[in-house]
Amino acid sequence: MPSDNSRSSFTIAVDLGTQGTKAALVSADGQLLGNAFVASNLIRPAPGQVEQDPDEMFGSVVSAIRSVMDRTDIAPARVAAVGIGGQMAGVLGIDADWQAVTPYDSWLDSRCEAAMPIIRDWGEDAFIGVTGSPVTYAHGPKILWWRRERPEVYRAIAKFLVPSAYVAGRLAGLRAQDAFIDHTHLHFAGFADIRKLAWSEELLRAFGIDGAKMPAIVRPWDIVGGLTDRYAAAAGLLPGTPIAAGLGDTAAATLGAGIARPGLLFDVAGTASVLACCTAEYRPDTEGKTLIYARSALPDLWTPLAYINGGGQCLAWFKRLTGASYDELNALAESVEPGCGGLTFVPHFGGRVCPNTPGLRGSWTGMAWSHERGALFRAILESVAYEYKHYLGTLERLVGTASYEAVHVAGGGARSALFNRIKADTLGIAYRPLQAEDTALIGAALVAGHGVGLFPDLAASAERFAAPGDAIEPDAGRHRLYTAAASRYRRTVDGMQALYASLNENEELVETFER
Repeated sequence: MPSDNSRSSFTIAVDLGTQGTKAALVSADGQLLGNAFVASNLIRPAPGQVEQDPDEMFGSVVSAIRSVMDRTDIAPARVAAVGIGGQMAGVLGIDADWQAVTPYDSWLDSRCEAAMPIIRDWGEDAFIGVTGSPVTYAHGPKILWWRRERPEVYRAIAKFLVPSAYVAGRLAGLRAQDAFIDHTHLHFAGFADIRKLAWSEELLRAFGIDGAKMPAIVRPWDIVGGLTDRYAAAAGLLPGTPIAAGLGDTAAATLGAGIARPGLLFDVAGTASVLACCTAEYRPDTEGKTLIYARSALPDLWTPLAYINGGGQCLAWFKRLTGASYDELNALAESVEPGCGGLTFVPHFGGRVCPNTPGLRGSWTGMAWSHERGALFRAILESVAYEYKHYLGTLERLVGTASYEAVHVAGGGARSALFNRIKADTLGIAYRPLQAEDTALIGAALVAGHGVGLFPDLAASAERFAAPGDAIEPDAGRHRLYTAAASRYRRTVDGMQALYASLNENEELVETFER
């Protein structure tokens, strides 16, 4: 790579994701250089359990940064700071020396479901009002699970951490008394008052959680320390390189996508299909329990969102089963009429996240002899769009109908023109694919750079870096057709929910009788 001798500084950005760790060197104008990827190892010790080894996660970050530095000829002295984005709803515990005493309890792990009724019985509406989030597979139920099911481990935990904080603190050689969580994670933190940016004494007391185990709440761009000699040598950087607190991966992706003012929507077309927006108002979804009211990385803004747990995985699953490429499947789906002749797909393979319906499962309904691979694949694409339409309707019920300017879309699914068109037609809003697919890396770079003064105006820098492409405008005729099909989808989901509830109830009766 040719040398860059300009005075502009660089940041190292890391995205500690579910499928793997990404890293890049990010220039002052938002260009990603020397990209590296290290695959994750998801450990599934039992049904419903998904873990990762914290040491392995940390090692993947050091390895990815080293690969980036080796692939560029940028001098380490020109790296101004390190920023890390990470998985948000999972949690791990550390001891006083910042050593992990639990595995990383992944956001995909559902064993904490057993603890969810404890929160609901206390009062889910009140819980949502304080935390911004419905009861879901996140820190609150997970911490309750560790306290109830692994009391000896719980007692050994000095602090609970999210992955981005665990990695940042270990790079900086911190101890448990220095532990932190940035404010973009608070909606998943379980016991935080998201408006006050403080731990809720009421919630901690109500659920018997030791507040001393909760980390300090900081801003994403706060500098938490400098790179230790040991890890500077391993990563190819200078000792003392500033490390920002970092932020959640969805928050990083949203910031990197330029969602810096009300009126914009953001579609993360990745492993989890996420639709987020930007608003200046806090209106938690106590009625529908669908939207999670998250704080934006930007002060005084909110990014309410909802997601399909593994929406993108449904597409990968079908691709793997058929042995076809995405290009082949998209071409087959192009020839299928919108609505797929009544074929409807439900993407909730592992249960619905919000509103939480753990017993629901995936399915196709309305299948006929004429339905082949193209229709089956298109039905999966359309199901994501129908979910998004429900999320948007929930948002408008909370904050009122708005004229949305566009949906910025990033992630692997953003490369599919068909997928973008289906979603634009269903929502009735223009879709703008972003030139940068890895907006989470840009978001992590932005907060790191902001922390050391490289990007004084965080919002303006985010909008400048986003660079959305040409708009895919919605078609009025297809919008009307999809509106009717989305209504059919909602009735299908409701019907399948009732069916699985009935089936599960019958299975429990049989098990009781056999005992």
